[in-house]
Amino acid sequence: MFNKEKYGKILTPMVTPFKEDQSVDYEAAVSIAKKLVEDNMADTIVIGGTTGEFFTMNFEERIKLFQVVKKAVGNKIPLIPGVGATSTKETIELAKKAEELGFDAVMVVSPYYTKPNQSQLYTHFKKVAESVNINIMVYNIPIFAGVNVNPETLSKLAKIENVVAVKEEAELNPKQMTDFINVTPDDFIIYCGDDTMVLEAYAQGGTKRIGGIISGASHIIGIQLRKMIEMFNEGKVQEAAKMQQRYLPLFRIMGQNGRFNPCALIKEAMKMLGYNAGIPRLPVTPGTEEEIAEVKKVMKKLRII
Repeated sequence: MFNKEKYGKILTPMVTPFKEDQSVDYEAAVSIAKKLVEDNMADTIVIGGTTGEFFTMNFEERIKLFQVVKKAVGNKIPLIPGVGATSTKETIELAKKAEELGFDAVMVVSPYYTKPNQSQLYTHFKKVAESVNINIMVYNIPIFAGVNVNPETLSKLAKIENVVAVKEEAELNPKQMTDFINVTPDDFIIYCGDDTMVLEAYAQGGTKRIGGIISGASHIIGIQLRKMIEMFNEGKVQEAAKMQQRYLPLFRIMGQNGRFNPCALIKEAMKMLGYNAGIPRLPVTPGTEEEIAEVKKVMKKLRII
């Protein structure tokens, strides 16, 4: 049975630092993971998610990243590797490798670019789940994958023993979390995948069904997000609402100038806090002077720096 308490409420989808020559900076990755633990920003680290730019990395790079992060902090904090890929074959290979390395859960994004229909999506996740004996978190992010995991499909997937949770990108379809809750068993867990929707997630599912948030911003304000969730769940709704209102500009500024993936500017913000965050991998480019100035302005106003 999946124990959501083990993973905590703040799951940080760790950025992947790249060097100027565009190679993966594994040493910097280790330093980021260690600092996230030391600074108490994360209850769990997700390795190779969207914020981690997994889609720009090859198989060997992804496996090595799993290995070095696990070696560095795997006995201090739970880790969940992202093993999604465009093909079912590669996803299975990544999932099997994660199991070999000793991970007990993996996150699997919908195949991107191919836009599979619901029957094909079900087959994909089912085959991945059948290939390993570890827990599967379905990662639903239609804004990137181009396809939504519909509630009816998730309902079928939740009948598979080791399909235990879903990460839901929530802002564009804010009530789908309730749909997911209504069609899945009571022990199937929903994770909010959108920084802007933390309290809305808990309002829909409560502490029983909502596991927490997988939050890019938690690199920067993980402690504050944890406090906000605790306040809301203690019934201090107005105080929690004020915190969410306070930090919304931080979430929004990371997507300025049409930056679809906030990873580049999250890295710039992390550097202001002492992280060796590296740069993004092309075609994503580092923050411009103007963009960095805007991020710094917001962070100063929030007294983060």
